[in-house]
Amino acid sequence: MKKKTRSKSLISALFLGTFLLAAPAMAAPHVVDRVAAIVNEEMIPLSEVYARAIPHMVRLEQEGRATADNKKAILKASLEESIADRLLAAEQKIYGIEVTDAEVEAALDDVRMQNRMDRDTFERALSAQGMTMDAYRDKLRQDLASMRLVSFKVRSKVKISEEDIQAEYANMVRDAKTDFEVRARHIVIQVPKNADADTEAKARQRALELTQRAKAGEDFEALARKYSESASREMGGDLGFFKRGDMVPAFEKVAFGQEPGEVSEPVRTPFGWHIIQTVERRARDLPSIDALRGKIQEKLSRVQMQKQTEKYVMELRAKAEVVIKADDLM
Repeated sequence: MKKKTRSKSLISALFLGTFLLAAPAMAAPHVVDRVAAIVNEEMIPLSEVYARAIPHMVRLEQEGRATADNKKAILKASLEESIADRLLAAEQKIYGIEVTDAEVEAALDDVRMQNRMDRDTFERALSAQGMTMDAYRDKLRQDLASMRLVSFKVRSKVKISEEDIQAEYANMVRDAKTDFEVRARHIVIQVPKNADADTEAKARQRALELTQRAKAGEDFEALARKYSESASREMGGDLGFFKRGDMVPAFEKVAFGQEPGEVSEPVRTPFGWHIIQTVERRARDLPSIDALRGKIQEKLSRVQMQKQTEKYVMELRAKAEVVIKADDLM
Protein backbone atom coordinates (compact mmCIF):
# COMPACT_ATOMS: atom_id res chain seq x y z
CA MET A 1 0.00 0.00 0.00
CA LYS A 2 1.24 3.46 -0.85
CA LYS A 3 1.95 5.60 2.14
CA LYS A 4 1.48 9.35 2.44
CA THR A 5 4.12 11.12 4.50
CA ARG A 6 4.32 14.57 6.03
CA SER A 7 7.16 16.94 6.74
CA LYS A 8 7.81 19.82 9.13
CA SER A 9 11.10 20.82 7.50
CA LEU A 10 11.76 24.41 6.48
CA ILE A 11 10.84 25.16 2.89
CA SER A 12 13.96 27.22 2.32
CA ALA A 13 13.76 27.01 -1.46
CA LEU A 14 10.92 29.53 -1.49
CA PHE A 15 12.95 32.54 -0.54
CA LEU A 16 15.71 34.09 -2.62
CA GLY A 17 18.85 34.09 -0.51
CA THR A 18 21.80 36.40 -1.00
CA PHE A 19 24.50 34.72 -3.05
CA LEU A 20 27.41 35.28 -0.66
CA LEU A 21 30.83 33.70 -0.54
CA ALA A 22 30.19 30.00 -0.24
CA ALA A 23 32.17 27.02 0.83
CA PRO A 24 34.69 25.42 -1.54
CA ALA A 25 33.11 23.49 -4.36
CA MET A 26 32.80 19.74 -3.91
CA ALA A 27 32.32 17.24 -6.69
CA ALA A 28 29.02 15.40 -6.69
CA PRO A 29 29.27 11.75 -5.67
CA HIS A 30 28.66 9.21 -8.39
CA VAL A 31 24.94 8.51 -8.19
CA VAL A 32 23.31 5.65 -10.04
CA ASP A 33 20.12 7.56 -10.70
CA ARG A 34 16.93 6.15 -9.33
CA VAL A 35 13.60 7.47 -8.13
CA ALA A 36 13.85 9.17 -4.73
CA ALA A 37 10.13 9.94 -4.44
CA ILE A 38 6.93 10.20 -6.45
CA VAL A 39 4.60 13.18 -6.04
CA ASN A 40 1.22 12.72 -7.69
CA GLU A 41 2.80 10.42 -10.29
CA GLU A 42 5.71 12.84 -10.95
CA MET A 43 9.10 11.32 -10.22
CA ILE A 44 11.90 13.04 -8.30
CA PRO A 45 15.31 11.62 -9.31
CA LEU A 46 17.86 10.90 -6.63
CA SER A 47 20.43 12.99 -8.53
CA GLU A 48 18.27 16.06 -7.93
CA VAL A 49 18.28 15.41 -4.19
CA TYR A 50 22.07 15.09 -4.15
CA ALA A 51 22.47 18.25 -6.24
CA ARG A 52 20.47 20.18 -3.64
CA ALA A 53 22.40 18.61 -0.77
CA ILE A 54 25.97 19.13 -1.98
CA PRO A 55 26.43 22.83 -0.99
CA HIS A 56 25.16 22.04 2.51
CA MET A 57 27.39 18.97 2.73
CA VAL A 58 30.36 21.18 1.88
CA ARG A 59 29.50 23.54 4.72
CA LEU A 60 29.31 20.60 7.12
CA GLU A 61 32.78 19.51 6.05
CA GLN A 62 34.11 23.03 6.47
CA GLU A 63 32.59 23.39 9.93
CA GLY A 64 33.74 19.94 11.05
CA ARG A 65 30.17 18.69 11.52
CA ALA A 66 30.01 16.10 8.74
CA THR A 67 28.62 13.29 10.88
CA ALA A 68 26.48 10.53 9.39
CA ASP A 69 23.40 11.86 11.18
CA ASN A 70 23.95 15.41 9.91
CA LYS A 71 24.45 14.19 6.36
CA LYS A 72 21.29 12.13 6.56
CA ALA A 73 19.39 15.17 7.86
CA ILE A 74 20.57 17.24 4.90
CA LEU A 75 19.52 14.56 2.42
CA LYS A 76 16.09 14.40 4.03
CA ALA A 77 15.73 18.20 3.96
CA SER A 78 16.82 18.27 0.31
CA LEU A 79 14.23 15.67 -0.60
CA GLU A 80 11.56 17.65 1.25
CA GLU A 81 12.47 20.77 -0.73
CA SER A 82 12.09 18.87 -3.99
CA ILE A 83 8.71 17.54 -2.87
CA ALA A 84 7.60 21.05 -1.88
CA ASP A 85 8.69 22.36 -5.27
CA ARG A 86 6.49 19.79 -7.05
CA LEU A 87 3.49 20.54 -4.86
CA LEU A 88 3.81 24.29 -5.34
CA ALA A 89 4.44 23.97 -9.08
CA ALA A 90 1.16 22.10 -9.42
CA GLU A 91 -0.65 24.86 -7.53
CA GLN A 92 0.98 27.50 -9.72
CA LYS A 93 -0.55 25.85 -12.79
CA ILE A 94 -3.97 25.80 -11.15
CA TYR A 95 -3.82 29.54 -10.42
CA GLY A 96 -2.13 30.40 -13.73
CA ILE A 97 0.91 31.98 -12.07
CA GLU A 98 3.70 32.85 -14.51
CA VAL A 99 6.97 34.78 -14.26
CA THR A 100 8.26 36.79 -17.20
CA ASP A 101 11.83 36.76 -18.51
CA ALA A 102 12.16 40.41 -17.51
CA GLU A 103 11.24 39.58 -13.92
CA VAL A 104 13.82 36.80 -13.83
CA GLU A 105 16.54 39.12 -15.16
CA ALA A 106 15.58 41.81 -12.63
CA ALA A 107 15.87 39.27 -9.80
CA LEU A 108 19.20 38.05 -11.16
CA ASP A 109 20.56 41.60 -11.26
CA ASP A 110 19.36 42.20 -7.72
CA VAL A 111 21.13 39.12 -6.34
CA ARG A 112 24.28 39.98 -8.28
CA MET A 113 24.35 43.58 -7.08
CA GLN A 114 23.79 42.56 -3.47
CA ASN A 115 27.02 40.63 -3.73
CA ARG A 116 28.97 43.27 -5.64
CA MET A 117 29.63 40.96 -8.57
CA ASP A 118 29.65 41.69 -12.26
CA ARG A 119 27.99 39.13 -14.54
CA ASP A 120 31.20 37.27 -15.38
CA THR A 121 32.23 36.93 -11.74
CA PHE A 122 28.76 35.81 -10.74
CA GLU A 123 28.69 33.20 -13.49
CA ARG A 124 32.07 31.87 -12.42
CA ALA A 125 30.82 31.63 -8.83
CA LEU A 126 27.82 29.64 -10.01
CA SER A 127 30.05 27.38 -12.08
CA ALA A 128 32.26 26.73 -9.06
CA GLN A 129 29.20 25.33 -7.32
CA GLY A 130 28.22 23.17 -10.28
CA MET A 131 25.40 25.34 -11.62
CA THR A 132 25.00 26.98 -15.01
CA MET A 133 23.50 30.42 -15.50
CA ASP A 134 20.53 28.89 -17.32
CA ALA A 135 19.91 26.53 -14.42
CA TYR A 136 20.11 29.43 -11.98
CA ARG A 137 17.61 31.41 -14.06
CA ASP A 138 15.25 28.42 -13.99
CA LYS A 139 15.64 28.27 -10.21
CA LEU A 140 14.92 31.99 -9.90
CA ARG A 141 11.82 31.61 -12.05
CA GLN A 142 10.60 28.74 -9.91
CA ASP A 143 11.31 30.63 -6.67
CA LEU A 144 9.60 33.80 -7.88
CA ALA A 145 6.51 31.86 -8.93
CA SER A 146 6.43 30.06 -5.58
CA MET A 147 6.82 33.33 -3.70
CA ARG A 148 3.95 34.83 -5.69
CA LEU A 149 1.74 31.84 -4.96
CA VAL A 150 2.63 31.83 -1.26
CA SER A 151 2.03 35.56 -1.00
CA PHE A 152 -1.40 35.11 -2.57
CA LYS A 153 -2.33 32.23 -0.26
CA VAL A 154 -0.85 33.19 3.12
CA ARG A 155 0.08 36.90 3.16
CA SER A 156 -3.17 37.86 4.86
CA LYS A 157 -2.33 35.54 7.77
CA VAL A 158 0.86 37.41 8.66
CA LYS A 159 0.27 39.81 11.56
CA ILE A 160 3.04 41.84 13.26
CA SER A 161 2.16 43.58 16.51
CA GLU A 162 3.91 46.47 18.24
CA GLU A 163 4.83 44.04 21.02
CA ASP A 164 6.58 41.83 18.45
CA ILE A 165 8.60 44.80 17.19
CA GLN A 166 9.58 45.89 20.71
CA ALA A 167 10.71 42.37 21.63
CA GLU A 168 12.82 42.00 18.49
CA TYR A 169 14.48 45.38 19.06
CA ALA A 170 15.35 44.33 22.63
CA ASN A 171 17.08 41.26 21.19
CA MET A 172 19.01 43.45 18.75
CA VAL A 173 20.15 45.75 21.57
CA ARG A 174 21.41 42.76 23.53
CA ASP A 175 23.30 41.34 20.54
CA ALA A 176 24.85 44.70 19.62
CA LYS A 177 26.44 44.97 23.06
CA THR A 178 28.41 41.76 22.59
CA ASP A 179 29.29 41.87 18.90
CA PHE A 180 31.21 43.95 16.40
CA GLU A 181 31.64 44.16 12.66
CA VAL A 182 34.74 44.37 10.53
CA ARG A 183 35.86 45.97 7.32
CA ALA A 184 38.19 43.88 5.17
CA ARG A 185 39.98 43.80 1.85
CA HIS A 186 40.85 40.72 -0.13
CA ILE A 187 42.84 39.57 -3.14
CA VAL A 188 41.38 36.69 -5.13
CA ILE A 189 43.34 34.27 -7.29
CA GLN A 190 40.74 32.30 -9.21
CA VAL A 191 40.81 28.56 -9.74
CA PRO A 192 38.71 27.10 -12.58
CA LYS A 193 36.04 24.57 -11.76
CA ASN A 194 37.38 21.00 -11.80
CA ALA A 195 40.94 22.30 -12.01
CA ASP A 196 43.64 19.66 -11.93
CA ALA A 197 46.18 19.44 -9.13
CA ASP A 198 48.82 21.36 -11.07
CA THR A 199 46.49 24.31 -11.76
CA GLU A 200 45.39 24.32 -8.11
CA ALA A 201 48.99 24.29 -6.91
CA LYS A 202 50.02 27.13 -9.22
CA ALA A 203 47.11 29.29 -8.04
CA ARG A 204 47.97 28.64 -4.41
CA GLN A 205 51.64 29.41 -5.05
CA ARG A 206 50.71 32.71 -6.65
CA ALA A 207 48.52 33.53 -3.66
CA LEU A 208 51.39 32.68 -1.31
CA GLU A 209 53.72 35.00 -3.23
CA LEU A 210 51.25 37.87 -2.97
CA THR A 211 50.76 37.10 0.71
CA GLN A 212 54.49 37.38 1.30
CA ARG A 213 54.61 40.70 -0.55
CA ALA A 214 51.71 42.09 1.49
CA LYS A 215 53.22 40.88 4.77
CA ALA A 216 56.54 42.42 3.76
CA GLY A 217 54.91 45.82 3.66
CA GLU A 218 53.67 46.37 0.10
CA ASP A 219 50.42 48.32 -0.11
CA PHE A 220 47.58 45.80 0.06
CA GLU A 221 45.13 48.02 -1.81
CA ALA A 222 47.60 48.49 -4.68
CA LEU A 223 48.28 44.75 -4.85
CA ALA A 224 44.53 44.07 -4.99
CA ARG A 225 43.98 46.59 -7.77
CA LYS A 226 46.77 45.04 -9.84
CA TYR A 227 46.46 41.31 -9.16
CA SER A 228 43.04 40.45 -7.74
CA GLU A 229 40.73 38.55 -10.07
CA SER A 230 37.40 39.67 -8.65
CA ALA A 231 35.03 42.60 -9.19
CA SER A 232 36.26 44.19 -5.95
CA ARG A 233 39.69 44.84 -7.50
CA GLU A 234 38.41 48.22 -8.72
CA MET A 235 37.92 49.16 -5.05
CA GLY A 236 41.28 47.81 -3.99
CA GLY A 237 39.63 44.62 -2.77
CA ASP A 238 37.49 46.54 -0.27
CA LEU A 239 34.47 44.54 0.93
CA GLY A 240 33.21 47.24 3.27
CA PHE A 241 31.90 46.45 6.75
CA PHE A 242 30.14 43.14 7.37
CA LYS A 243 28.83 41.36 10.42
CA ARG A 244 29.02 37.76 11.54
CA GLY A 245 26.96 35.50 9.35
CA ASP A 246 27.50 37.52 6.17
CA MET A 247 30.37 35.29 5.03
CA VAL A 248 30.97 31.55 5.26
CA PRO A 249 32.72 30.33 8.43
CA ALA A 250 36.22 29.95 6.91
CA PHE A 251 36.28 33.51 5.54
CA GLU A 252 34.55 34.95 8.60
CA LYS A 253 36.85 33.20 11.07
CA VAL A 254 39.92 34.81 9.52
CA ALA A 255 38.44 38.28 9.02
CA PHE A 256 37.10 38.49 12.59
CA GLY A 257 40.08 36.73 14.15
CA GLN A 258 42.75 39.11 12.86
CA GLU A 259 43.83 42.43 14.28
CA PRO A 260 43.35 45.53 12.08
CA GLY A 261 46.12 45.67 9.50
CA GLU A 262 46.89 41.97 9.74
CA VAL A 263 47.14 39.93 6.51
CA SER A 264 46.05 36.30 6.38
CA GLU A 265 47.52 33.24 4.79
CA PRO A 266 45.58 32.15 1.66
CA VAL A 267 42.02 30.97 2.30
CA ARG A 268 40.20 28.73 -0.22
CA THR A 269 36.67 29.55 -1.49
CA PRO A 270 34.78 28.66 -4.71
CA PHE A 271 36.39 31.70 -6.35
CA GLY A 272 39.87 30.39 -5.66
CA TRP A 273 42.39 31.57 -3.07
CA HIS A 274 41.70 34.66 -0.95
CA ILE A 275 44.24 36.78 0.89
CA ILE A 276 42.37 38.74 3.55
CA GLN A 277 43.40 41.95 5.24
CA THR A 278 41.30 43.03 8.20
CA VAL A 279 41.16 46.82 7.93
CA GLU A 280 39.01 47.99 10.81
CA ARG A 281 36.77 46.83 13.63
CA ARG A 282 33.90 48.77 15.09
CA ALA A 283 31.11 48.22 17.57
CA ARG A 284 27.75 47.74 15.99
CA ASP A 285 26.03 51.09 16.30
CA LEU A 286 22.36 50.32 16.71
CA PRO A 287 19.95 53.02 15.46
CA SER A 288 16.75 53.86 17.31
CA ILE A 289 13.74 51.58 17.17
CA ASP A 290 11.90 54.08 14.99
CA ALA A 291 14.74 54.07 12.48
CA LEU A 292 14.73 50.26 12.40
CA ARG A 293 11.00 49.72 12.58
CA GLY A 294 10.62 48.99 8.87
CA LYS A 295 13.50 46.49 8.79
CA ILE A 296 12.28 44.77 11.95
CA GLN A 297 8.78 44.45 10.55
CA GLU A 298 10.20 43.05 7.31
CA LYS A 299 12.28 40.48 9.20
CA LEU A 300 9.39 39.36 11.40
CA SER A 301 7.16 39.16 8.34
CA ARG A 302 9.65 36.83 6.65
CA VAL A 303 9.69 34.59 9.71
CA GLN A 304 5.91 34.43 9.86
CA MET A 305 5.68 33.91 6.11
CA GLN A 306 8.06 30.97 6.45
CA LYS A 307 5.91 29.41 9.15
CA GLN A 308 2.71 29.97 7.19
CA THR A 309 4.40 28.56 4.09
CA GLU A 310 5.37 25.38 5.94
CA LYS A 311 1.78 25.03 7.09
CA TYR A 312 0.48 25.60 3.56
CA VAL A 313 2.86 23.02 2.07
CA MET A 314 1.87 20.49 4.73
CA GLU A 315 -1.77 21.04 3.81
CA LEU A 316 -0.94 20.44 0.14
CA ARG A 317 1.02 17.35 1.04
CA ALA A 318 -1.79 15.93 3.13
CA LYS A 319 -3.99 16.00 0.01
CA ALA A 320 -1.30 14.67 -2.34
CA GLU A 321 -0.01 11.20 -3.07
CA VAL A 322 3.62 11.29 -1.92
CA VAL A 323 5.60 8.08 -1.93
CA ILE A 324 9.21 7.95 -0.70
CA LYS A 325 11.21 5.43 -2.72
CA ALA A 326 14.68 5.94 -1.27
CA ASP A 327 14.13 5.23 2.41
CA ASP A 328 17.39 3.33 2.58
CA LEU A 329 19.34 6.46 1.65
CA MET A 330 17.13 8.98 3.45
